[in-house]
Amino acid sequence: MGPRPWSGGRRGPGEPHRALLAMPLGLIAVVTVGDILAPAEVHLGPFLAAAPAVTASFAGPRTTACVGALAVLAQSVVAVVRTSLTDLNHSLQVTALILISLCVTFFAHLRERHEKQLTQLRAVAEAVQQVVIRPLPRRVGPLRIASVYLAAEAEAQIGGDLFAAVRTAHGTRFIVGDVRGKGLAAVGDAALLLGAFRAAAHRQADLPSLVAYLEGTVSSDLDDPGAVASRTGAPKEAFITAAVLDVPDTAPVLHLINCGHPPPLLLREGRVSALEVREPAPPLGLTAFTGSAFTAQDFPFRPGDTLLLYTDGVIEARDGAGTFYPLGPAPGRAPAQWAPSACC
Repeated sequence: MGPRPWSGGRRGPGEPHRALLAMPLGLIAVVTVGDILAPAEVHLGPFLAAAPAVTASFAGPRTTACVGALAVLAQSVVAVVRTSLTDLNHSLQVTALILISLCVTFFAHLRERHEKQLTQLRAVAEAVQQVVIRPLPRRVGPLRIASVYLAAEAEAQIGGDLFAAVRTAHGTRFIVGDVRGKGLAAVGDAALLLGAFRAAAHRQADLPSLVAYLEGTVSSDLDDPGAVASRTGAPKEAFITAAVLDVPDTAPVLHLINCGHPPPLLLREGRVSALEVREPAPPLGLTAFTGSAFTAQDFPFRPGDTLLLYTDGVIEARDGAGTFYPLGPAPGRAPAQWAPSACC
């Protein structure tokens, strides 16, 4: 969990890569020389159409148009050297090359415009990321924290996973959760829950009261007549799994309420154990159907312990062979093999 470091220095949309640009230019040179030296019955001119077509795949419309014009000029030189520019064969080749260059230049324009739109969307996603999933400090009170947030999609900046830490007068409270669904609806639900957690973590004296408040916030949003899942007007069906923790400053213990979320993992003296609560609560948004009360369970949490909070994106990750990521405790497994992030 946590914010992904943003990579800077992105190449602008349509900006040509010099190394790639050498390929169509070299193709024009080779085809031109080869066509001039080839026998009269051999015509290599049609291969020149590949130059602007290749350029359009990585460069903008201006560069594509320039390469296309250079290809047309090269074809004209070949026509003048071999016969004449008005020769039927060469005139048709020049005309076809002009039309192809115009088409691929137009496609390069469309691609460049699409890349600009994607760049704007990435910028918006980064802004949303910083607002919804705020970076955690490296230290909160007596606790040291490390966090990471990686979206499943390579270009995605934010999804339905959420986490936060709030410092109170008596300790630190954490939440990690996962919203059902994906897309902007999931982001909105995550923002709703995180806002409620940050606002209520200071006011609610005990952990069950805090989780009850979060449940009320999620349930009231689901009961909103304006909340719909699609344009069809179907009622919104959503819930949020969450683990909510309270780590006091003055006692070697942590309080945990688990609402349908994967259990946190505790590393102590080289051994890993899952913090399974005796009375798990249903996910937030579903309590109205069960009538369950929220009960906090205490677990020892001593100096030197490491606690891992995570979402199902970690345990559902697979390698190239399709094997699930072995996150859970196993005999003899070193901590570095199972702990991608930790807060303690």
